[in-house]
Amino acid sequence: MRICTIILNRNLPKVTNLLAKTIKKNNNTDLFVVEAGSDKSKISKYCTWHANWSSVKKNGFRFPRGMNFALSNLYKEKKFEKYDLFFLLTNDTVFETKKFDKKVLNIFKKHPKLGILSPCAPNWGEKKLLKKNKIKYFWYIHNNAVIIRKDFIKEVCSFKNPGYLNFLYDGNNFRGYGTESEIIAKAYINNWGAAITSDILISENENYLIQKSKLIKTEPYD
Repeated sequence: MRICTIILNRNLPKVTNLLAKTIKKNNNTDLFVVEAGSDKSKISKYCTWHANWSSVKKNGFRFPRGMNFALSNLYKEKKFEKYDLFFLLTNDTVFETKKFDKKVLNIFKKHPKLGILSPCAPNWGEKKLLKKNKIKYFWYIHNNAVIIRKDFIKEVCSFKNPGYLNFLYDGNNFRGYGTESEIIAKAYINNWGAAITSDILISENENYLIQKSKLIKTEPYD
């Protein structure tokens, strides 16, 4: 099984570079970076695709559109079928478990109908529920770091005119409210599961949003 990691960046190249470097150093995964309307001077050195038309420069992509953009580009470039798993990340993700690749592969091999997997954060209430089991099926996940099986994507995605609006997520839902529930519902109704694991620990560094919302060109934290 092969893992493809996708990072979404907007004007935080140092943050994205550090995350990408950490992942590549510790894991066997191909890595792609989406620049969601980033300024020319603020593009990550790992940039794969730079979405730079006027509406994206103004508003960015947010998670659903950004991941649709990346996944549909992989499909158009004939690279989609190379991978079995897609690890979708915002650039403010911090890995407590730096080496995750073998853990991810083991989990998906043990759970053949697992379509969606979310790493857990140390401060999540879900971690208290996991206890010694380390993995449980859930009806809710967070969307700053999620691993999705290709076979599940192929069952529910739109291959008709694929793009940032319509590949996996509903791109018309710009802010992405409820998209976690959307894809989990698609999973369970098609006999796939969604789970959270404490075998892979991550956290979200909210300081970037609190302190650098103007640089990211997004709404302030409050």
